[in-house]
Amino acid sequence: MNIRKIFLILMLCSAILTIKAQTATQVLDKTAAVVGRSSGCSAAFTASSSKYGTTSGTIAIKGRKFHARTPQAIVWFDGKTQWSYLKQNEEVNVSTPTQAQQMRMNPMTFIHIYKTGYTQRMTKQKGSYFITLTAKNKKRTVQQMQIWINSRSYVPTKIRMRQGNSWTTITVRNFSAAAQPNSLFRFNAKDFPNAEVIDLR
Repeated sequence: MNIRKIFLILMLCSAILTIKAQTATQVLDKTAAVVGRSSGCSAAFTASSSKYGTTSGTIAIKGRKFHARTPQAIVWFDGKTQWSYLKQNEEVNVSTPTQAQQMRMNPMTFIHIYKTGYTQRMTKQKGSYFITLTAKNKKRTVQQMQIWINSRSYVPTKIRMRQGNSWTTITVRNFSAAAQPNSLFRFNAKDFPNAEVIDLR
């Protein structure tokens, strides 16, 4: 095989990889538009990991804000400050979470980060787009994410995140594109008069 043929093959492979990357970006762009809609959305979820076990709950999202409820805790995030209410301890921890900490609490955070710091790979599986995001920086807390996206609605149905050697799997159901009030994303002390508030900022 001469050098010209090798060069043409390499160019073709490069073009195919570029098309795949662009297609993955386009799918994620559409998903970001659905999930990150300015008026908000909500869904039910089940999260499981070998480290934390399994829990189910609900999550509401509005831009970068989110509000999550599980039997163990309630979390509010207004885009800057996070309040985490631990039911067992009657305790509210107030913090300014890093991006990695936001990702642990809100699996939909991927809609804000997929364009920076992650390579993309996509295939199609039984009515879903399957996208793998791999961190370029080996020091990032979340090294890899696997996302299953409905090919018709562009709603994510399952998300897996790898931190170190540990995987967390989140299944999403009952997605609703319904408006969410801004008050939902801030902790109101009047609703929890017996809770001890601990400021960790």
